[in-house]
Amino acid sequence: MRHLIAASVLLLSCATAALAAAPAAADKPSRAPEKGCKWEKVTSPTLGFEAWVQQCTFGARTIRLYAKDNKLMQHWSDGGEDEALVESFPLEPNESAEAGVKRVFATHTADKALVAGCVLHPYSPEGEDPPRLPAGVKRYDFQPNAALQKQIDAKRGPDDDGVPDPPCGEWGYMPDGIQYFETQRGANAVLIVRAGQEEHPQFDEQTLRVPPATH
Repeated sequence: MRHLIAASVLLLSCATAALAAAPAAADKPSRAPEKGCKWEKVTSPTLGFEAWVQQCTFGARTIRLYAKDNKLMQHWSDGGEDEALVESFPLEPNESAEAGVKRVFATHTADKALVAGCVLHPYSPEGEDPPRLPAGVKRYDFQPNAALQKQIDAKRGPDDDGVPDPPCGEWGYMPDGIQYFETQRGANAVLIVRAGQEEHPQFDEQTLRVPPATH
C-alpha cells in the first residue's frame, strides 16, 4: 500500500511540474493584419477587457482604435462620429453571465415591449465556415418571440423587401451587421461586440480577454 501511495504522489508531483513548465497560451492576434495595418494591444484601467486592434493607414486616411471609459472606440481621420465597437459591463455580485446580459439589454432598451418580447438566443454566425468559438466563450443575441415576430410580420407589406429594422432594437439582433453579447467563463464582466458588416473587424474578436471574477 505504501508503494502505491508513493507512486501516486510521484505521479501527481510530475504532473504538477509539467503544468508549471508548460508555456502559457500565446498572447497574440489570431490572424495576420490587413495590408496597411499593424496589430496593437489596447487596454486601460476602465476598459474592462484587453483587445488586439489594427491601427491602419491607407494613404491619407487613417483608422485608429482607442479605449474610452468602458468602450473600444473607432476613429476615422476623414470624418464622422467615433463609434463604440466593444463595451464591457461588470457583473453584479452573484449574478450569472446570462442574467447580466439580460440586465444590460433591458437597461439599454427603452421600449419595454421589446424587453418583454425579445428572448436571449445563442448567436448564430452567418457564412459557410464560421470560426470556432474560443474556449469558454459564449455568444448571444436577442430575437423576437413567436408573438412579437407575428406582429412584426403583420406590419410588413408585400413591397418591404429591403433590410428590416432591428426587431429587438439597437441592442438586439442586427439584420444588416454582426452584433452579439459575449460571455467568458469565470469573467467579471460581459461584452457587447459590434463587428459591423466586414468578415473581420478592425479588432480581433477571437482574442478579447475579460479579467476573471474575484470571490
